[in-house]
Amino acid sequence: QVQVAESGGGSVKTGGSLILSCVISGYSFSEYCVGWFRQTPGKERQGVAYIDTDGERKYSESVKGRFTISQDNAKATRYLQMNDLKPEDSAMYYCAPSHWTYCAGHWGSDDFGNWGQGTQVTVSS
Repeated sequence: QVQVAESGGGSVKTGGSLILSCVISGYSFSEYCVGWFRQTPGKERQGVAYIDTDGERKYSESVKGRFTISQDNAKATRYLQMNDLKPEDSAMYYCAPSHWTYCAGHWGSDDFGNWGQGTQVTVSS
């Protein structure tokens, strides 16, 4: 059974930083794309960062240059380093493994599954 646990959210001021962690158990860590998504009330879940099985990364335009996705194979953990945070980054953040080995062409939330509880990020001005 696949289980996903996100952590590391919190409240910061504009310009601050946070590191989110995502531990995924019960699946083959090295065989699937993993994505970080965020969602605000009343809106659809949107992808912000993806990492492929071979380390290829992709970011949404809204976070490019500020967020960095990485992985630690030994710990089966993905991270999302978030710098220069803005109020519009406030959201519930989720990570999830893709149904696909590679992220390319499969960026939507429907391409991912086994969602965790998420971790809340709040950025105040």
